[in-house]
Amino acid sequence: MNQNNPRLGIALMIATTLIFSVQDGLSRYLAAEYNVIMIVTIRYWFFALFVIALAARQAGGVRQVSRSAFPILQAARGLLLVADVGVMVLAFVVLGLAESHAIFAVYPLMVAALSFLILGEVVGWRRWSAIGVGFVGVLIILRPGAGVFSLAALLPLVAAFMFALYTLLTRFVARQDKALTSLFWTGVSGAVAMTLIGPFFWETLHGTDWLLMLGLCLTGSIGHYILIKAYEAAAPTVVQPFSFLQLIFVSTIGFAIFDETLDIWICVGAALIIASNLFTLWREAVQRRQLKG
Repeated sequence: MNQNNPRLGIALMIATTLIFSVQDGLSRYLAAEYNVIMIVTIRYWFFALFVIALAARQAGGVRQVSRSAFPILQAARGLLLVADVGVMVLAFVVLGLAESHAIFAVYPLMVAALSFLILGEVVGWRRWSAIGVGFVGVLIILRPGAGVFSLAALLPLVAAFMFALYTLLTRFVARQDKALTSLFWTGVSGAVAMTLIGPFFWETLHGTDWLLMLGLCLTGSIGHYILIKAYEAAAPTVVQPFSFLQLIFVSTIGFAIFDETLDIWICVGAALIIASNLFTLWREAVQRRQLKG
């Protein structure tokens, strides 16, 4: 993998965040009109077809791509992510896009906090301090005891925790499995799980909602593909900071289309979370350079 084109990688990451923001907006609308389980089911059926088609084009085809040194962990990853998607889409409906993403942005800090337990990585005092500041940001957004706390606000926090576990498992299986193998298992295992559940919650899509559902499926698949290309073009430490633009993009969609509003405390909390994440990424980059030097 030649990660020697940072400008292309950054451009692709910005495009990915924009596409995923549109996907989240479509999810919010459709899940409010129908039900979360059906929306996630259709989305995963399309996603599974996408990863199978992608795998079929590789050397050795689907059989080769699907070979994993950690099949149980790969299946667990897929189940974690599909559950995470369902919880997050529900959060979009009951809490809104902007506030949900503001809280969900804490997941990289959860990854850093849990990495020493699951991956045995060393987390120094600087990163622990950044993690602590980030969680202060979450408390500012949630404001427990201030009379404005809602149990719905826990949904994106739960989703962030599940996605952090998913990310750590992804790092673990990446020690032997290729990225495309992990993507294949993510799509297929999630689709299998939703196929067992989704038909019991089926509703008929009306009018142009079929087109919106197609848009949801396309944005998901295209977004994942461009994300892979972004990491092929540049190192994660280069492109990852630009993923936080999704909070800006998705908030704009929430304001413009769904009449959402953000109070000053959500903005302050989100700023602390993002600043903590950026500091954590910087410290990881410094440590990697020290190890190489």
